[in-house]
Amino acid sequence: MLLSLALLLPALGALVLVVAGQRCPTKAAAVVGTAASLAPVLPLSLAWASRSPGEAFAAEVDVSWIEALKVHWHLGLDGAGLVLALMSCLLSALCCAWLASSDVDDEMPSTQALVALVLVVTTASLGVFLALDLLVFFVFFELALIPMWFVIAWWGDPHDPDGRRRAATRFLLFTVAGSALMLVGFVGLAATTGTLQLTELAELAPTLSGSLELVLAVAIALGFAVKTPVWPLHIWLPDAHSAAPTVGSVLLAGVFLKLGTFGFVRVLVPVLPEPTSRLAPYLGALGVIAIAHAALVCLRQRDLKRLIAYSSVGHMGFVVLGVATMTDAGLAAAVYASVAHGVVTGLLFFLAGALKDRHGTSELSRLGGGLYGRTPWLAVAFAFTCLASLGLPGLAGFWGELLALRGTYEAGVDGGVLQRATAWTLLAVAAVGIALTTAYFTGLLRRLLQGPAPGGVAGGEVALERDLDVREAAVVGVLAVSVLALGVLPFLLLGPIEQALPWIIGVGR
Repeated sequence: MLLSLALLLPALGALVLVVAGQRCPTKAAAVVGTAASLAPVLPLSLAWASRSPGEAFAAEVDVSWIEALKVHWHLGLDGAGLVLALMSCLLSALCCAWLASSDVDDEMPSTQALVALVLVVTTASLGVFLALDLLVFFVFFELALIPMWFVIAWWGDPHDPDGRRRAATRFLLFTVAGSALMLVGFVGLAATTGTLQLTELAELAPTLSGSLELVLAVAIALGFAVKTPVWPLHIWLPDAHSAAPTVGSVLLAGVFLKLGTFGFVRVLVPVLPEPTSRLAPYLGALGVIAIAHAALVCLRQRDLKRLIAYSSVGHMGFVVLGVATMTDAGLAAAVYASVAHGVVTGLLFFLAGALKDRHGTSELSRLGGGLYGRTPWLAVAFAFTCLASLGLPGLAGFWGELLALRGTYEAGVDGGVLQRATAWTLLAVAAVGIALTTAYFTGLLRRLLQGPAPGGVAGGEVALERDLDVREAAVVGVLAVSVLALGVLPFLLLGPIEQALPWIIGVGR
């Protein structure tokens, strides 16, 4: 009941906004959206508090839904789903708050409709994090696609309507193709085992180790890889971020991409552990290639939003590397890094949006330098977030990377899924990627915070531009505190995540 209520609340908020339409003032719509986004926190917290010791899933509900297809309305909450669900609620609420005083072009649909779409994405993401039936999981997985397409295509870059529609269409085509592969894998699992329930499939995991299961694992992994996205299936992401509005980029990076990473942890590892272990070296290689490749691209990138988009590819590389290790540390890294990336990169995109609102562009050459002299609070927030994104110890981005590297080392010892030489090679490439990541973020800070302001005038010699206003400061402040808290107090996430590991990897072993 509690978990169904958590899904219902943001959906009701979206329905209210659709019915009210433009009769609802923009600020009122933002308040409704913020409240509806945060409303699931209460039932989720109550569900988590009600769990019994040793219970894999709290507040589990299992009701026959479509009897002919053996589909059940089967929901359950574990620690991994909890932390990702709470992060999604937070980011969605901040997106709605960001829209409280945003100006929408007259040729675009209303802000009220945009807030409603944010709530639909929230509902879909919560459904994915709670679903324990493969078809229910798939339905919610796909439900997030349509509102994201509208957000990019209708509210994207007002100066390039054709470009934003092309980016949205590419996003849709790639993700639908990935979903088709995933569905093939799900249907194959159901046909092989006679069930769609993840809890039952996990119990059957030791028997799912043949050639057919390997093919199914590849299909499912490709479906999740497109959404994550894993290199080289990431090519839709930079254009989507570049074209999307600020809240669209935050939702895309902070919420949507996590549906793919969560799929690896919820479905692939516990249900198909033996085929996944055979894929582990390849997944690990793709992960570290993503880390290094994204960093190299960022070193040459000239657009701020595209740079952040490529940095996301690198961060997701650590998530995939963690999954590939199939160790406690690696899988904890996959979940921790997903949450940390959502908070840190969400904050980066909010700040990039603030810069674009002031300058009308995200091109670094036109943003200029001397940012600290012109907008000191925005500059400090941007520097803080870049340091978090490059993995500075004491901030949120550090722990996920550290755990992924530890998991890789552990996977290379006797009995691990990786050979020792493979593990050390992955660690070496990841280390190079970390060094390159540090290089491009420090270069970005030097370029924006120092150097000449637009027009070639030193930042200290120009009048102060508009710094963070109250709305922007509130959103940035909440996320900055979250970044610091997750860095200083990692147990806030690791405690719930550790609760989920026995089911995720214990069954797999």
